[in-house]
Amino acid sequence: MEIARIPQNEKERLDVLKSYNILDSLPEEEYDAITKIASSICNTSIALVSIIDKDRQWFKSTHGIEVTETPREIAFCAHTILEPDELFIVNDTTKDKRFFDNPLTINAPNVIFYAGAALNTSEGYPLGTLCVVDNKPRILTQNQKDALKLLSKQVVILLELRKKNKELAASNSNVIKLNDQLNNFAYRLTHDLKSPINGVSFLLDVLKEDHSALFKNTGAEEYIGLIGDRIVYIETLINEILNYAKVTSENIVFEHFNLNEFLDSIIANIDFEKKLFLETSGLDLDVFSSKIGLLQIFQNLISNTRKFLDEEKSIITVTCKEDKEYYYFTYEDNGPGIDEKYFTKVFEMFETLGSTNSNNTGIGLATVKSIVKRLGGEIVLKKRGNGKKGVCFYFNISKKEDKLSICKD
Repeated sequence: MEIARIPQNEKERLDVLKSYNILDSLPEEEYDAITKIASSICNTSIALVSIIDKDRQWFKSTHGIEVTETPREIAFCAHTILEPDELFIVNDTTKDKRFFDNPLTINAPNVIFYAGAALNTSEGYPLGTLCVVDNKPRILTQNQKDALKLLSKQVVILLELRKKNKELAASNSNVIKLNDQLNNFAYRLTHDLKSPINGVSFLLDVLKEDHSALFKNTGAEEYIGLIGDRIVYIETLINEILNYAKVTSENIVFEHFNLNEFLDSIIANIDFEKKLFLETSGLDLDVFSSKIGLLQIFQNLISNTRKFLDEEKSIITVTCKEDKEYYYFTYEDNGPGIDEKYFTKVFEMFETLGSTNSNNTGIGLATVKSIVKRLGGEIVLKKRGNGKKGVCFYFNISKKEDKLSICKD
């Protein structure tokens, strides 16, 4: 018996093989389909996808035999990878001095005929073979040889695709983990800031209530008022960051609810001192979605509207349509509107567009975008129709839980 020599680039080949993470993986239908086709085309009883490891050949797929691996020193496929650009064919092993006394020839499965095509990566490294085997001599036709080569390339495509999918899954997992870490950091940081801010706010109230006479006619009252305003802003900022960290990291739960009743309940909790009115269309729907997610979306959009009201009667218009895949919402108000050049920037974190509104933190719309994305949709800001002033947000959300975004941004 002749043992196949070790390739000169064996170390590099094994390193590449390791990167595919294929060894000892579970059976997969795609590979099994190829071995079945190869066996049928070549009219052999056995077909295998063989991977050549350091000391063994391991089978990713087997057809016509139940075996998981053999020692490398007796593997026919170890010879095949030495000439990876050519088919390796032994028509009758009993007449070949390299294999006539090979344990696989003289014992089960009694390999008398062998033909193998190397599984060459894009870098030129042969990871193993697609081979066909029989217990009697055979001669392949040219069409059968060509088919075996083509099928071996399909195996490589599957291996490459499998590798890329694994890398993508790992990358997505890392992104999610990093987002979780960032959100946890933001949550802890802002939570820890609340205590000293509350302390400063308390001391300021004490100064105003118990020691106001000390500041009378000194001009200090104005500064104390400014300090109070900034404390309110910081408290608002902290609360919105905490909310952002919460809604972008908590699990999404779908439930059935009526959209009209849902929106009415939101409006019922709004302070109407600024005369905010709601008009709706198409909301008498029983939807299946994230109630908490939609609550956060509409609360933030309404909050954004209230910050910039400049009309005696400010009107919010909400509409909804649906198809098999999505719910489609429009949200309009008749406020001062936003310059078209800022239509994409408004969704960026801490983007206030130079607003002089002391309560504008630039987090609300970033939160909305993040939630919409997590619900499998997109949101855009557009001009209102018929030259009307104000803003118009268009967004959609998926009806299906399996369409939710895995990215928590």
